[in-house]
Amino acid sequence: MKHLIKEFGKAVFIGLCIFLVLGIIQYLNGYRFDDPTEVLISFAFNQAYTIVLYLGNSYFFEYLLKRHPKDLFKTEHIIKGFTGGILISLTGMILVRFVSVVLIQRISFSEFVEEERAAYYYVGLIISVVVLIVFYAFYYYKHTQQNKLKEQKIIAGAASAKFDALKNQLDPHFLFNSLNVLTSLIEENPEAATQFTTALSKVYRYVLEQKNKQLVTVTEELKFAQLYMSLINMRFEDSIIFTVPKQLSNPEARVVPLSLQLILENAVKHNTVTPLRKLHITISEKDGNLVVANNIQPKQVVKESSGVGLQNIKQRYFLLTDRPVRIDKNEKEFSIAIPMLTKETMTMKTQESYISEKKYERAKKQVEELKGFYAHLTIYLIMVPIFIYLNYRSGGFPWAIFPIVGWGMGVGGHAMEVYGYNPFLGKDWEERKIREFMDKEE
Repeated sequence: MKHLIKEFGKAVFIGLCIFLVLGIIQYLNGYRFDDPTEVLISFAFNQAYTIVLYLGNSYFFEYLLKRHPKDLFKTEHIIKGFTGGILISLTGMILVRFVSVVLIQRISFSEFVEEERAAYYYVGLIISVVVLIVFYAFYYYKHTQQNKLKEQKIIAGAASAKFDALKNQLDPHFLFNSLNVLTSLIEENPEAATQFTTALSKVYRYVLEQKNKQLVTVTEELKFAQLYMSLINMRFEDSIIFTVPKQLSNPEARVVPLSLQLILENAVKHNTVTPLRKLHITISEKDGNLVVANNIQPKQVVKESSGVGLQNIKQRYFLLTDRPVRIDKNEKEFSIAIPMLTKETMTMKTQESYISEKKYERAKKQVEELKGFYAHLTIYLIMVPIFIYLNYRSGGFPWAIFPIVGWGMGVGGHAMEVYGYNPFLGKDWEERKIREFMDKEE
């Protein structure tokens, strides 16, 4: 009901504007109202036509938006929209004339049919076409802005996830603690110190090799997890019992790189680890997920968790698949299940195919925009001689200049948007500035 009242208010306002414009045109052509009552009657009919035409086209356009939310501006849907809008407008005008002539003026239906002329509908039809153009222009602008916003959100989300992934790959405290362990081992057990140094170098080599990859095989990630836990075990003097699956159902399934490291680090960070209170960490496979579980023995003093590590994993998986990262916790056990991905379960391609796909989508979008512009230009070129003819038939003031010039400006604006030209900033200004800022960031 609120929506109807709002749209009704818009229709009344538009009707008032149309009445004023038509009144000015009539005045410039020398027409004068002899009786103030004629003004009120003319205004009432104008408002009746405008309200019926506006509401009919408005609800029809909303139907089109719901029916074709993603491809409304394809050429075939634009043609359907204009055809449907014109039919609705003609039906509305006939209905208003029928009510005013037959029901209000008490003229018989047969006389109404005999006296009907196509000229009665010219002005209303022109106004309907203009309203349709305004509707399409407004929603096309809104549609393009929403698409740009979505693209920027996706880009920002991916950049944020990548940034967090790099920032949280290995906690700086891990390196600091590892160096402390290495220092003590050099004094107490030089042979163990050598093994520790070798393992530590392998850990960082893996980090450097995998940090820019979207996915790695489960086999690779498990090998890294074992290497990582060997370092942790040296530090905690074998106080961690770490178990991995001996065999996987699909060794080539893929996971987010360094996700296991973040989960394992999280388990060690938040639990007490001593020879008397060993931490049991188990990695297993269940329902296409890699499940990391540990017993809960919380530290007495630990700084409050920021949750950045787990949020990092969730965000990266969100960009790759519809399958969620599941976190379960009870009094005795904490577990995290990360999806093992295959081609069938991924919603995001590899970097190369993703870039190729984006290029294709951009080219396809440009073609659709060109088709939309050509359709717009064709309709405009068809309507120009019609405006001129109607102006010629009506005589007097050359009112056709207003719709021709106004619509022509709209066509020009559409052309500049499609071809990427700005008269003040130059061609492809937006793309050049984006590249400039990207180069600065690099």
